[in-house]
Amino acid sequence: MASAIGMREELIIKACSSAMNAHRSPQGYILEEIPSSSDHTFLFSFRGSWSATDWFAHKPFGETDIKLDKFPSLRSIGNIFKNKFRNYIRMNEPMQALKHVHMGSKDDLDATSKYIIQVEMAVEENEQGCQKKKKQRAVMGKRQVVFTGHSAGGPMAILATLWFLERAWKTKISPLCVTFGCPLTGDHIFSHALVRENWASCFKHFVMRYDIVPRMLLAPITSIEQSISTILHFFETRPRGITEEASDFYETVMRNASAVASHAACKLMGNTNLLVETVTSFIPLSPYKPFGTYIFCTGNGSLVVLSNPDAVLQLLFYSCQLGSETEGTEIAHRSLEQHLGYENELQDSLQMQVVHDVGLTELANLPLSGGDNSALNDLGLSTGARLCLRAAAELEKRKQRNKAYFRMPSWTRESLETKPISKKDEMKKAMQVLDDYRKMTAVRNVGYYDAFKLQKTADDFNANVKRLELAGIWDEIIEMLKRYELPDGFERDGEWIKLGTRYRRLVEPLDIANYYRHSKNEDTGPYTIRGRPKRYRYTQRWREHAERMVPGSSGESHFWADVEELRLNKDGFEKVKDEVLELENNLLKWVNGKDLDEDVLLEESTFVKWWKTLPIQHKEEDSAIVKWCKILPNQGAESGFSTLMTNT
Repeated sequence: MASAIGMREELIIKACSSAMNAHRSPQGYILEEIPSSSDHTFLFSFRGSWSATDWFAHKPFGETDIKLDKFPSLRSIGNIFKNKFRNYIRMNEPMQALKHVHMGSKDDLDATSKYIIQVEMAVEENEQGCQKKKKQRAVMGKRQVVFTGHSAGGPMAILATLWFLERAWKTKISPLCVTFGCPLTGDHIFSHALVRENWASCFKHFVMRYDIVPRMLLAPITSIEQSISTILHFFETRPRGITEEASDFYETVMRNASAVASHAACKLMGNTNLLVETVTSFIPLSPYKPFGTYIFCTGNGSLVVLSNPDAVLQLLFYSCQLGSETEGTEIAHRSLEQHLGYENELQDSLQMQVVHDVGLTELANLPLSGGDNSALNDLGLSTGARLCLRAAAELEKRKQRNKAYFRMPSWTRESLETKPISKKDEMKKAMQVLDDYRKMTAVRNVGYYDAFKLQKTADDFNANVKRLELAGIWDEIIEMLKRYELPDGFERDGEWIKLGTRYRRLVEPLDIANYYRHSKNEDTGPYTIRGRPKRYRYTQRWREHAERMVPGSSGESHFWADVEELRLNKDGFEKVKDEVLELENNLLKWVNGKDLDEDVLLEESTFVKWWKTLPIQHKEEDSAIVKWCKILPNQGAESGFSTLMTNT
């Protein structure tokens, strides 16, 4: 069980109990320290809310924009979208400052600061203690931080975990987040980012088969706002006699869940009917998507573990279906009662030890008629449901095949008489040709960029052929990424980041040379604003994200475009002085850091010719290059900047 879920049984029980107890905490959270022989656990449990105003802040689905400056790892690297996060406006909860969406009163911020300080101090004290005493380290074992919450406390635990993960690379501690009956929290970009960052495994969500809360946000606020207060009041006080309200609420949520699941299923199965997308322009669908590992409690003592987000979304809908029309009232009432029954259900399930881990292979081979899979049979899945689960598995397998396609050897015109070559090797071979061309232009004392721009020799023509071949391959990759047809972790694959960076530095200068050689800037506009292909924008973001760089700071590959625009400037030096200084500072950084080749400093390069035309006053007083060479004359001479100094 521990290997299937990724948690010890005793920790699951303790987390569930603490999450339920947090509802009664006056300060909004509980901090517990749990020492044991194998590890030392800090458990943070968050209180939920039963107030309707805390659940919905914005229509139609209560979402808000994530502040990506606070959670940079959640940004979309390639496709530039704002990802959405469930917006709770509890001003007196610690989660609020973690989310950085609203600013509360001084008391709110003090309470939040106190919470954050407690997290940091608890972990730091344990770390220091272990460093002082080696024996204590052996006793304490592995340190673990667990965030947990029930109901609306779940999203708070999720945000706290994300806050910790953004800093975990400093502490070397990987946290866990365990939620019980948690409403859906993030959109598809959010889910994609967690898989990409390899964080999805940190999140464990326990869901009862009929619990309505994990499905609730699949319905727009306007459809349930009349009854939400009554439902939340039931969770808080458990009164009798809300059968009618429960039935209406259940039917409304499941009707909207059906629309979301059906639309998602159409995409899983590759439906290209334009009507599917047209309908969504008139009928808003919930933006939320599952992430992490879901553990479904079947109600019969067995647990179903599922990590594929597309499959989880389908299971959230299909596992909550009625067996017959006569069950409507009973299931509707059970959908509320189960939200409060996690402790008892988990006690029974963990004792029975019946856990079915449904991986990609099991999903792909799921029997359509039930077969021997008793755990999934306990969820009452129809043939249609099983087809949707199969489609989710097939989509993920197709993504893996698409990635493998670039490694898979195939016949090309050049390899017909030798052996098949993969797309990846074809790229490397073409880039090696361009690298040899770059070295050859340095011998000619012309420079890589300027030689290609002049196009005087056969070598220049051959380099252009390789440029176009590589563009075709990389455009194919980028189009797949835009359509989410590659695995979520592709953009964090170190080998592809390295390959993309090399490609960008080697080939983009040639694209820029071609752009300005044909005066495309006169019709289209500046290269960096209007002409830069996505294949360079994406690969630049890959590197910046992986190395935690400031967005836009790895722009060495489009250096020549900046030079060309400044060279063509007709508004006078004073108007572009700041841009010139920025370019000089970047040049120093990139040449000294070996990110930019020193052939930019050759006597006949476009850059040097332009730089010589700058006002004497700038070169004598303001130039960053001149200042650097005066402070470090030896390094200036060795690096090639002496070319500029002799003309100053």
